[in-house]
Amino acid sequence: MRYFPESALVQLEYEKVKELLIAHCSCEYSIGKAKILRLHTRLSFIQNQLAQTAEFKSLQQNGAYFPLQHVFNLQKEIKLLSITGSRLSGEQWLSIRKLCTTIQDIFRWFDTEKREAYPACTFIIQDSYYEKIIKESIDGIIDELGNVQDSASEDLMTIRMSLFRKRNELRKIFDKIVSKLNKAGYVTDIEESFLNSRRVIAIFAENKRQVKGILHGESETRKTAFIEPEETIELNNDIFSLENDERREVNRILLELTKTLSIYATLLSDYQTIIGEFDFIKAKAKLAIDMDAHHPTVIDKSVLDLKKAYHPLLFLYNNKLHKKTIPTNIALDDSNRILVISGPNAGGKTVTMKTVGLLQLMLQSGLLVPVEANSTMGIFKQIMIHIGDTQSLEFELSTYSSHLLNMKHFIENANGRTLFFIDELGGGSDPNLGGAFAEVILEELAKKHSIGIVTTHYLNLKIMANKVTGLINGSMLFDEDNLMPLYKLQIGKPGSSYTFSIAERIGLDKKIIERAKKLVDNEQYDLDSLLISAEQNAQRIEADKLDLKKLLQEQERMNAEFKIKLNKEKHRQELEKLKLQNKITEDKLIELKDKERKIKQAVFEWRNTKNKSEAIANMETLLFHKKAKNIEESLQKKFDAKYILVGGKIKLNDLVRMKSTNQVARVKEIGSNNKATIQFGLLPVSVDVNDLEVVIEKEVKDK
Repeated sequence: MRYFPESALVQLEYEKVKELLIAHCSCEYSIGKAKILRLHTRLSFIQNQLAQTAEFKSLQQNGAYFPLQHVFNLQKEIKLLSITGSRLSGEQWLSIRKLCTTIQDIFRWFDTEKREAYPACTFIIQDSYYEKIIKESIDGIIDELGNVQDSASEDLMTIRMSLFRKRNELRKIFDKIVSKLNKAGYVTDIEESFLNSRRVIAIFAENKRQVKGILHGESETRKTAFIEPEETIELNNDIFSLENDERREVNRILLELTKTLSIYATLLSDYQTIIGEFDFIKAKAKLAIDMDAHHPTVIDKSVLDLKKAYHPLLFLYNNKLHKKTIPTNIALDDSNRILVISGPNAGGKTVTMKTVGLLQLMLQSGLLVPVEANSTMGIFKQIMIHIGDTQSLEFELSTYSSHLLNMKHFIENANGRTLFFIDELGGGSDPNLGGAFAEVILEELAKKHSIGIVTTHYLNLKIMANKVTGLINGSMLFDEDNLMPLYKLQIGKPGSSYTFSIAERIGLDKKIIERAKKLVDNEQYDLDSLLISAEQNAQRIEADKLDLKKLLQEQERMNAEFKIKLNKEKHRQELEKLKLQNKITEDKLIELKDKERKIKQAVFEWRNTKNKSEAIANMETLLFHKKAKNIEESLQKKFDAKYILVGGKIKLNDLVRMKSTNQVARVKEIGSNNKATIQFGLLPVSVDVNDLEVVIEKEVKDK
């Protein structure tokens, strides 16, 4: 990705983001990669980088384990391994073993399920493999402390066994000599020491001639002499020789191990790269968590659709101060290519512009960006910015000359894959002439189909943005009542510079303000006042929208609660209905059992009587006629016990009896079609009015 000018990355504070990323890196590889973080234009590469970071971010936020507790800087060791005749020390092999263990854990972690869940991170290891021979070879030679093991060779084991015996023998003899000389008062407090790899006794200098042996040296004060006793000279010689043999054998074994495993130098370099890559991805994920960054949709077009976008550095700064960062929404595409932002100074125009520029740089570097995940961002081939005072002393250019020189570069080099930002277009010259040039520049950039953001105070550019295809107005909102900027971007309408309002805010004399107003062209002043009025109306409408949204949300909440209560009531009624049905079923069961008993009785009588026809007649009477009569009599008795029939015209809420069933209910509704709705318990029933008779309860009558 190309950028203009050379200071563009610094002006957009991209380098500060890189510094934050470097702070999260743990090894030389990832730090080096962060330092040379590049801007890419290939969609597949950017998507892969973003996906890797998003996957690792998910792992970290969910507290999931990933085997990356240790990172290594083993470039020197691995390079040495590939050089013929080189030798790695035990400590170096121990470090390489730890590298292999970490790689082994990483490959084990990426099982089939993990490879499907984290395909972008799997890409890091897809061209490599774990070679167990490296670790096994090291384990056969080096112990957990980095020393060559006794079992590394038969010769080494023999040498070390001899050393062990000789040292034991020396210790016993030496202890006897020290004890004997100690009793004689010849030995100093330190008793013994090692000089020239020989075990010696510390003797008072005046007694040194009393001890036979070799004098190896004296202390700085010359009060202590270090003597190797005559009895231990031969043993010390043997030990010294064996130690040399041990060093030669260890050196030979390490040389052989280095030669054997040198064929895996390239593979070990791959391991180092894999761990470095994962450390780099981890650093990007940590940075994304700090910035509350997400993975937007990325397409290979010139388009921007940012939802709730933050300037990442401002977000981090405000978080430290426990302040809220106000997000912005910006959408630029083929229809609306250039956004012209107007509004008061210090209202957030430049910050908004820098936010978009920095987020685009971060995205094309493979970093997640602080926007909503449903945002869409395109890929641009070049980015151009003109922000701040660009006066050049070196080339004796004024601010406006430098401004025009930059605009010349923009016009000559901009195209449909260019993203540009111009702060105060046309500034630094006569307002009328500068405004005219600004219009022409804006027209040319629009013809080039470039995507960009321009800030201005010129009224002619605000008017132009409403007329020229591809241009759209935007304004930074201002609270005129409190004379404070709101730092919120409103798309679709131009904004006032609030020149006189800000003058009042800083306490400028009102007489001076009034004199200034009189000097302003009436039409221009009226237009500015109209913009202020329109902006205030828009703010009021926005506030009303928020209130309406809250009311609608409250209504939805109440509707949801009503539905829950309604469902509960329906459920309760269903339970009551089931209970009633169960009671009817129980009554029916009792009736059937009674009928079964009567049938058995009738069959028994039929079998034991000679008059079969009489038995059959008795059975019919018992099972049918008698039952109907008994039921009818039972219902009549129940009715007579509780109610009195009064008759007359049926009215709402009257107690009535159904003639067909002899059951009593309450009238709930009387229709125009000679129908009435009555309720038995919880169940409403529609019946013919002619089948009803008015009754009253006896208890009511008695009262």
